[in-house]
Order: sequence, then structure tokens, then C-alpha cells
Amino acid sequence: MAVLTQPVPMTAEELFDLPDDDYRYELVEGELIRMAPTGGEHGVLTVRIGRILDEYVEAHDLGICSGAETGFILQRAPDSVRAPDAAFIAKARIPETGIPKTYWPFAPDLAVEVTSPSDRFSAVQTKIAEYFSAGTRLVWVIEPATRTVYVYRSPRDVQALGEDDELSGEDVLPGFRYAVRRLFG
Repeated sequence: MAVLTQPVPMTAEELFDLPDDDYRYELVEGELIRMAPTGGEHGVLTVRIGRILDEYVEAHDLGICSGAETGFILQRAPDSVRAPDAAFIAKARIPETGIPKTYWPFAPDLAVEVTSPSDRFSAVQTKIAEYFSAGTRLVWVIEPATRTVYVYRSPRDVQALGEDDELSGEDVLPGFRYAVRRLFG
């Protein structure tokens, strides 16, 4: 009689200790997901939104921002670690021990995803649901192809903003406002 064995789910700690092979990875319920390098447009938008957020957060002493490749543990046993393209962590949530050397042990307050041409709608929706399930309060999905920003207040409460609209930080980043057109400028 043959015995089927299940692969052992990878942990966040094992993911962190992987040797550098020039790829980015995320962990979804213990399964290692290799991320392809992004294109130029994606990279420019990621840096732009990260810079805009970081400047605002620092000027108003609201907390800290992180860029792409920063891992957040969204679930344990099996572990899920996601790395949004940009993220904000409120000052009150930063551990007394400071910024962790490994992954953040919780979800960001704001997660920002910049879509790539290869992203599947269902995969982006899955990430959004995971962020909210783990405690994220606001998700922005920036879609370069349509020059649109989708503001998620929950997996089902979404607003599409076009170039003539203004992006707001709502109660997550009080007072933050930025013209969508400038993101794509």
C-alpha cells in the first residue's frame, strides 16, 4: 500500500533564511511563491508612491513606511508572508523593541499594490482579502494600464479613482491628499 506524503509547509522563519537567489518570494499558507522581477513602469510607480507616503508620514510623525520586499506575516500555521509594494505602519503599532530585523509580525495599516501586466485579477483579490483578514485598514491598488487607483476599505467596499480624482489617506493617514494624475505623471 502506497502512503502519500504531503509537503511540509514552509514557515516565515524558513522563508527569511532562504539564500539569496535574486528572486523575491512570498509565502501563502506555507507554500513558497516565486515572484518575477517587475517591469520599469511598475518600478517607477512603486518608488513614487513609497516616496510620497514616506515624506508625508515623516512630516506628520505618523509612523513609518516600508517599500517592496518588506515582509508582513499575515497568518501563522500555516504561515503566510506578503510583501506589498509599499506599506504604512502606524506609530502606535511599532513594537517597543523597534523595527524588526525579520518580518513584521502583523499586517500593515495601509498596503499598496501596483499591478503588473501579468497579475491576475483573482490573485490581487486574494491578496486584498488576506490583508484585511490580518488587520489591514486600507488597501490601494494602483493600476498603471488604466491609470486608476482602487481604494479598498474592505474586500467589498471599493472605490475607483481616475486621473481627475484625489487619493485620500482617510482615517489611516489623516490629512493625506494626493492628485491621482500626479502618480502617473
